[in-house]
Amino acid sequence: MFATRLVHRYPLWRRHYATAAHGAANFQVFNRDVKRMQKDRAASNVETSRTVDYLKDEVAARVADRLMDIKRDFNTVVDLGSGCGHVVKHVSKDMMKKLIMCDISEQALRRDADEYAPVEVERRIVDEEHLPFEENSLEAVVSSLSMHWVNDLPGALIQVRKALVPDGVFVGALFGGDTLFELRTSLQLAELERESGVSPHVSPMTDSSDIARLLSRAGLTLTTVDVDEIVVDYPSMFELMEDLKAMGENNAVLSRRPIIKRDTLMAAASIYKELHGNPDGTVPATFQIIYMIGWKPSPTQPLPKKRGSATTSLKDVLEN
Repeated sequence: MFATRLVHRYPLWRRHYATAAHGAANFQVFNRDVKRMQKDRAASNVETSRTVDYLKDEVAARVADRLMDIKRDFNTVVDLGSGCGHVVKHVSKDMMKKLIMCDISEQALRRDADEYAPVEVERRIVDEEHLPFEENSLEAVVSSLSMHWVNDLPGALIQVRKALVPDGVFVGALFGGDTLFELRTSLQLAELERESGVSPHVSPMTDSSDIARLLSRAGLTLTTVDVDEIVVDYPSMFELMEDLKAMGENNAVLSRRPIIKRDTLMAAASIYKELHGNPDGTVPATFQIIYMIGWKPSPTQPLPKKRGSATTSLKDVLEN
């Protein structure tokens, strides 16, 4: 695992998937209408939302790097949950001819529609839970920091696999289970102290140990999963929460409480600084990012060798 610290200008359950039933759609955690409205509201405040693009731009650059490493000239690539266009900032004509940006938020899709793009861009209002693409129609699909808001992640991955052509590739990134652990623990301790209970204020994320299994159960092969962390320093917990809202990343859990009491928030901010604060008075926020790559099966793909067919001992290699 790698850690990166971003310098900026100035809540959390884990979701475990025991099974990934084909077409299952009854696992509802998030209110997708609320998430769309949150993203619309964030993108409508153009200047503020642009100042908080730092995290999504950084992760999108890493997703684009992984796509570039594949060394293929794609005609068309689909960006699921594109938001305002974070991935398109990091692509080139050497990678693809056209990028189809898809998001549930029309405001997000249109925010930077007049900005320069290095490739042809098409924008579509698409819900990641209900993909409109025909089977065997897409060469590549990317998704950067969007699929952690999908209720049925196994079902979404199955839809992606169906839409890909044989030997087509999916490259994704989503927040992992340790994201914002500092904020989660601080809010929980404050609520226990002030209200004698705990409520979900930070959205549940998928644990990294589940992702490889989900990719395989969705029918994707040659899977790769890696994890890193990005740590951003803020003046206090309140600036962190303001930035999350400006990103459209505020809580959309169905069972969320509409408000947090002021004294609980003040207590949480004090606990955050006491437990996690930096020597310079700032507070860190950790974003765990899970990157994943999977391919649609094809007869032309290389197959793993049979178990026991190796001719060289790993022990001998390490000793040499």
